[in-house]
Amino acid sequence: MFFSLLAGAGVASAAGVPTLQDIVVTSDRNGLLGVAESATEGTVTAKQLANRPSLRPAEVLESVPGMIVTQHSGDGKANQYFLRGFNLDHGSDFATTVMGMPANIASHAHGQGYMDLNFLIPELIDSVKYRKGVYAADDGDFVTTGSARIDYRRTLAAPVAELTLGQRGYRRFLGAGSTEVNGFQLLGAIEATGYDGPWEQPENLRKLNGIVRLSQGRPNNGFALTAMAYQSDWAATEHVPERAVASGEIGRFGALLPNDGGKTHRYSLSGDWAATGQDGSRNVNVYVVDYRLNYFASPSGFINGLQGDQHEQEDRRTTWGGQAARTWVLGPAWNDTELTAGLQLRQDRIRNVGLYNTVNRVRTDTVREDGITETATGLLLEARNQWTDWMRTTAGLRHDRISADVSPSSGAFNMGNGGHARASQTSPKLSLVFGPFGEKANTEFYANAGYGFHTNDVRGATSVVNPADGSAAERLALFSKARGSEVGMRMQPLPGWNSSLSFWRLDLGSELVFVGDEGITEPRGASRRHGVEWANYITPNDWLILDGDIAWSKARFKEAADNGGTHVPNAIPVTASLAATIDHGSRWFGGVRLRYLGAYALEETGQQKSAPLWTVNLKLGYRVAPKTQIGVDVLNLFDRKGNDIEYWGGACTRSEQAGGTCNGGIDGRLVHPLEPRTVRVTLKMAF
Repeated sequence: MFFSLLAGAGVASAAGVPTLQDIVVTSDRNGLLGVAESATEGTVTAKQLANRPSLRPAEVLESVPGMIVTQHSGDGKANQYFLRGFNLDHGSDFATTVMGMPANIASHAHGQGYMDLNFLIPELIDSVKYRKGVYAADDGDFVTTGSARIDYRRTLAAPVAELTLGQRGYRRFLGAGSTEVNGFQLLGAIEATGYDGPWEQPENLRKLNGIVRLSQGRPNNGFALTAMAYQSDWAATEHVPERAVASGEIGRFGALLPNDGGKTHRYSLSGDWAATGQDGSRNVNVYVVDYRLNYFASPSGFINGLQGDQHEQEDRRTTWGGQAARTWVLGPAWNDTELTAGLQLRQDRIRNVGLYNTVNRVRTDTVREDGITETATGLLLEARNQWTDWMRTTAGLRHDRISADVSPSSGAFNMGNGGHARASQTSPKLSLVFGPFGEKANTEFYANAGYGFHTNDVRGATSVVNPADGSAAERLALFSKARGSEVGMRMQPLPGWNSSLSFWRLDLGSELVFVGDEGITEPRGASRRHGVEWANYITPNDWLILDGDIAWSKARFKEAADNGGTHVPNAIPVTASLAATIDHGSRWFGGVRLRYLGAYALEETGQQKSAPLWTVNLKLGYRVAPKTQIGVDVLNLFDRKGNDIEYWGGACTRSEQAGGTCNGGIDGRLVHPLEPRTVRVTLKMAF
């Protein structure tokens, strides 16, 4: 275990005022000195998240320094993520697990690595452990920019009920509690959410979410069995041509076509067990997930006619797998080496991954249907040595293998594109740590290097024909190799102030770039990135948390595109955030967060750029009684009128198609507006 966690909960009193306190987990940030392997890993605790205002569940990942989470469609769809100069699309180069279960989906109908975190219940999150880069042996597929491991609580101090009401039809209920049963802890929660949003076509989001967790002991010495169920359906307003808003053809929150959106579900069962002793540790986790998505979208509008370009993407699968790892402490004869060996296994049994042309959600034509069995295995070996009191190393080796069978799921709609594909990659990794130095042992230096990867959709490795037009298709490699390096430092300039600085570089063998007129991503060739990150976490006392970070990066293709440019579209060069949370146990508590996104290139020449954007979110709470509190969230506090996302691509409006000016699509700026200032009020009661 890299991080030491202390838990506490209950009803406390400060200045004679009884207060309802959430169960929280606090992390000893000083404990990272002497155990961390890089300057860009850390743990975000429940205490940090408790008073953090957010619009969507996946925004918990914005607690990872430099991470940006947005949306270009409805709230039932996976979010858009950005980190280290990457447009991660829906998760293609950042891996997330939730209680050991992978959230990224391989060979997905909408996009490789699709990472839908709308099933998260933020109030139940115990910790978010994150790592940047490709330097850890237990990080596999999609870990290019980094990874996050989200774990839920095992107990709650008392049963809790929350009711939230907000503007534009927002309503949410959460009920959660835990109890002891014959020496075991049983936790349960249920969540129901609805939302229309500011859109001219109401979103009509309907989400149901639930969890039951049986556990005993702690994460490093105990077990947990977890059942989760999530389903959602919604109407979406996609990104639209900016010119359509400027001309008045549609409003700022309007849509080109009605009835985009979709429905999805995720049902899972998982188990994990761990034991830690003087001779080392052992851990095992297993999982099975039933997943489905039917997603309707028309990102190009009316290129193909006045009926519109809506299509449906369907994904139906069962994913199962797990991992087992064993760590040995070898003793003085081996310099007390900590040796870890592990095995990871995942299989996706995809009943159907399909693409269909539709009109108002009614299928009119099948473009392609496939059934896929995709099996991924990973073997890892890692050795950690403390050579002197000021130097330690971690050397890792990882071997991954992908094997897949692709066949028509019904009929012959994959046009002979089926077949078998297999590939493997070996990834060495190394971390050097020097320190801690100084009179108070408060400074460490790091050097990291390694290889990682993201996989490509296995259909790309077996396809010979483009099903859209019958043209020849170029087969893609299953693995896109990444080579990364990083140097950095971690220090404590003053008591309570923890700061880290890093300089990094990453070479990627195949870039994924958004194609606006098709609403998909496609590989575009090799790229190179480098950047610098500075993150700060300040706790001058036990009731105030300040955190701030700034990140700069440069992303370029190694070879120029057809237009002569080398910019990677949608790679944000500058991000920054500044946040404060206050809770000294009196009646009042709250938090505020400012987020900044710098202008980024929309196409390879860099001539077309997005507008820079900053927003502020605010949370303010008041404890009415020991077990009752009221909170107010004000999201987009200053009512900024920017765009959540901007693209450059081809599309046509209805009037352009009707007037004969479409000509196969008009390139231009595609935008999805930032939601206006939104106020939400929450009543929370404990029992």
